[in-house]
Amino acid sequence: MFRTVEDFLETWTAETKSTLRVFSALTDESLAQSVAPGAYTLGSLANHITNSIAMIPAHAGLLPMPAPPPPLPTVAAIIAAYQHNAKQVADAVPQKWSDAQLGEEIPMFGRSFRRGAALAVVVSHQAHHRAQMTVLMRQAGLKVPGVYGPSESDKAAQK
Repeated sequence: MFRTVEDFLETWTAETKSTLRVFSALTDESLAQSVAPGAYTLGSLANHITNSIAMIPAHAGLLPMPAPPPPLPTVAAIIAAYQHNAKQVADAVPQKWSDAQLGEEIPMFGRSFRRGAALAVVVSHQAHHRAQMTVLMRQAGLKVPGVYGPSESDKAAQK
């Protein structure tokens, strides 16, 4: 749970950069990669992350509820939409919520969350799906960038 807006913004900046590194390593051709028929693809995971970083804050009352977006067909479109949504979150948090408000309970997804915990959900949900993407990236033969440290691709490049 975040206790200060500044702590969230520092984390959000780092997490946004990490997600953009992963998205930037994708190719348009790789977006169809999945682990099994009917399972998430790299493209559907990237779209889900892009949409959920706006949708979860909307459910928390931080942003207006967006219309259901169409699937984004290219890496460039995914990156542009992700950057737009990430900026919306970064701009809205300090404008609408104060440090004191982060401890307040709000309804979200039929439960009660502290605002600071709702922000943590946005971060951890993104990290969860970003990790799923790295598995599919390896299957697609892509180099996986390091997120919280060097990846196997980074280590191999150093040898």
